[in-house]
Amino acid sequence: MKNYLLNLAVGVDQLANALIGGSADETLSARAHRMRAKRQRWWGWTASAIDRLFFWQRDHCLNAHLAELARAQLPRTYHANNLSTPTTKATP
Repeated sequence: MKNYLLNLAVGVDQLANALIGGSADETLSARAHRMRAKRQRWWGWTASAIDRLFFWQRDHCLNAHLAELARAQLPRTYHANNLSTPTTKATP
């Protein structure tokens, strides 16, 4: 149940980011940090507000960005060390 709720939260977060013109595969928190690092003023304010919202997680936006870089949201079967040759050929 915990994984389900986490997946749902990440999905809603990615949807919110996509709705405001961001990548569908990036969370709003990760985007806020990435844009803050580029010194975009509005995003700096947004990242600070998100970090305060998740007060129990230190540096929430930074950690969300690092998780995106590490592809942490991917299912384990998609990670490079778990990839294997497909057993069936895809049909066009």
